[in-house]
Amino acid sequence: MKILDHLEEWLITFLMAAATTIIFASVAHRYLAGVSIPGLQDWLLGLNFSWAQELCIIMFVWMAKFGAAYGVRTGIHVGVDVLINRMTGRTRAKFVVFGLLAGALFTGIVGSLGAHFVWENGFHYALYTGLGWDVGDVPEGPTTPDLEWPTWVVYSAIPLGSSLMCFRFLQVTVSFLRTGELPHHDHGHVDGIDEATIAEELNVLNMEDNLHPHDLTYKKRHPEEQSGDHSGKGGKQQ
Repeated sequence: MKILDHLEEWLITFLMAAATTIIFASVAHRYLAGVSIPGLQDWLLGLNFSWAQELCIIMFVWMAKFGAAYGVRTGIHVGVDVLINRMTGRTRAKFVVFGLLAGALFTGIVGSLGAHFVWENGFHYALYTGLGWDVGDVPEGPTTPDLEWPTWVVYSAIPLGSSLMCFRFLQVTVSFLRTGELPHHDHGHVDGIDEATIAEELNVLNMEDNLHPHDLTYKKRHPEEQSGDHSGKGGKQQ
């Protein structure tokens, strides 16, 4: 289970980094190949990057499917829950569980239909060929235009992503039945930033007279205020 805890992040991170690298290399190749540099231009013109766009499109499709599963696990999917949030107790819990199970059922059906489509689209042939079995009249299946990959490889994102999404729905359902809480994502939070530290630094710039903010050396020049004395005269009140 620990391997599945961050599976989506690992896949999305890898695909995004790879797609960015490929796009950068393709654009750089396109422009540098037009520069008249002896030797380098001939070498660049010999490179073929016609497959780059198609591969990046495939990567973004896979990112979308696994990103949907990530959204279920972290609670970032948009939902119309005004009516449900007005309910209380068991009534609300029943509707929440129904919604989660409906999501699991839908994604499970999509995953099953997607697996059947992938099987008939060439995976059947690839599996039998790989195992050395007689394929008979099983069709090999179509390929992509530029990469010439079997299209079942591309379409595998549907059963894999939908099945993982179904699993996440069931996982959230079990967690809700145990704790009564749903995953929630704070859209205003930025990972890697300590909000408490930022708040302390902003307090340094407080305007005592509502006119002039303190500079960043104010805290060092007025250490007495760090102990709770904000009078600026050693704690003596006027």
